[in-house]
Amino acid sequence: MTTPRLLMRATAWVRLRAGFLARFGVVGLAGVVLNLGVFNLLRMGPLSPDATVAGNDDRVVTAKVIATIVSIVAAWAAHRLWTYRGRRRHRAGVELVLFGAVNAVAIVVEAATLAITHHGFGWTTLWQDNLSSLVGIGLGTVARYAGFSLFVFGRHGSSNAPRDVAAG
Repeated sequence: MTTPRLLMRATAWVRLRAGFLARFGVVGLAGVVLNLGVFNLLRMGPLSPDATVAGNDDRVVTAKVIATIVSIVAAWAAHRLWTYRGRRRHRAGVELVLFGAVNAVAIVVEAATLAITHHGFGWTTLWQDNLSSLVGIGLGTVARYAGFSLFVFGRHGSSNAPRDVAAG
């Protein structure tokens, strides 16, 4: 396939999903702010390097996991009520479990990214932890998008492509 044809297909894909992608992005951005906010509050507070909570080595990863869980719960509500409105295929309880399963993968990706850089590379400053956290969030977002669209909020039938609610 030629480059112009690939570009036309990519443009058409984005146009078809523009409203959906914008909503996903807004919820994602709010989740990143919440995730980093909680992470930094914990990292500078009860799970700081000087604290005695959660042992000596895993406080930064513990703070990351707690922050990610807080942002997951908020994101589930926002995605359910706004981003994927009209695409529900499960009852709320089942949907929350599936949402949690997809996010469990994302938590592992995010926490592993931070653990590797913090404990493996020795990048232990708050700035380095935040940068690693952002990289992990980015990698986790790819997994979330695919998992949400395929397993949690995808439509029954032959097409799982997101549809803009306004377009019907």
